[in-house]
Amino acid sequence: MLTKKSIYSLLIICFVAFVSLLIYRTFLLNSTKFVSFDEQLEEISGIEFDKKQQLWAINDGGDFPRLYQLDGVGKVERSIKIENAKNWDWEDMTQDDFGHFFIGDFGNNDNDRQWLTIYKIENPTDIKSDTTRAEIIKFTNPEFKAGLDENVRKNAHYDVEAFIYFKRSLYLFTKNRSSPFDGKTRLYRIGDYAGNFKAQYINEFSTCTIIKELCWVTSAALSPDRSKLVLLDSERLWLFENWQGDDFFSGDIYQIDLGIVTQKEAVAFYTDNIIVFTDEVFSGIGGNGYVIKLDNVKKKLIRKSGKKTSDSSVNTQPIREK
Repeated sequence: MLTKKSIYSLLIICFVAFVSLLIYRTFLLNSTKFVSFDEQLEEISGIEFDKKQQLWAINDGGDFPRLYQLDGVGKVERSIKIENAKNWDWEDMTQDDFGHFFIGDFGNNDNDRQWLTIYKIENPTDIKSDTTRAEIIKFTNPEFKAGLDENVRKNAHYDVEAFIYFKRSLYLFTKNRSSPFDGKTRLYRIGDYAGNFKAQYINEFSTCTIIKELCWVTSAALSPDRSKLVLLDSERLWLFENWQGDDFFSGDIYQIDLGIVTQKEAVAFYTDNIIVFTDEVFSGIGGNGYVIKLDNVKKKLIRKSGKKTSDSSVNTQPIREK
């Protein structure tokens, strides 16, 4: 039978274990920190490296439609305004094989946008002035709009915060808002050129189901050699390799622990081995950049695939906006 003394001792042990774990996870994240960002960039939602390996960032919704070039200590060196764009809810950046940047204005927290937008611009190193204009890509999906008799929250995959470019197409990863939360992110494909597209479903993957805020996919990145994909959430990277065709969830899957929970919102590859990720300022915590090397981190195997097969052909057809 437990006595008051034994219960007290057990509580002390649990408390010490919790504090020790918290200290370790805080150290795990802080040990990868390399920069704190300019105050103008408290809500970084996307990052990308240009042709000269210079870091560019965008802010979340509400900021001007601008990209910011950062120096080695996180200060803004230069900014470029996209004249024909709005920042309703900018969420991520990616680039194609020619260096064009894509900015995803597809945040849809309240399911009040049926058509979402992506802006395509030249590589920032090729833009000589402080303004530019973008090609405009629009896309939709039946799941982005709830039916007349349908609860909005049942339409769980209307929000997007992550995307990549791969073989002349753009691939979207949804931010799941199901209730009860089932932890799945869905993969969709659209075209990479100006037009109106209906997103094509490919597959889905479950991150975790404990607390949705810890499991939401907030950014994605593809390695320069196009062999590795990472998805970011509040405390992990999900690493995908050896997939089949353009089904990124069909290959090997690993989990990389990033330490203590912060509002991690952006990720990009610097090289095939080096990954940079950032977090937003929340309650005075965050606003930093972090770096890891894939050959120097612990990777937990989640699933091992069979042999890698040759890529299948990918076709994406535009539709007219109604």
